[in-house]
Amino acid sequence: MVEEETTFRVVRNAEEQYSVWPAERELPAGWFDCQKTGTKAECLAQINELWTDMRPLSLRS
Repeated sequence: MVEEETTFRVVRNAEEQYSVWPAERELPAGWFDCQKTGTKAECLAQINELWTDMRPLSLRS
């Protein structure tokens, strides 16, 4: 699988930490789909906009 040809999606866990995940693969336990798919660069750009505080939710609360 070539990364440039792979469609990724933005995912988030319960601690509100974000990552990219190949769209065709099943999500690992504890991760949720953020309804954004695209190239890896597009997904990382979306994460950059969403994830403004890198601390886990448990530390922010």
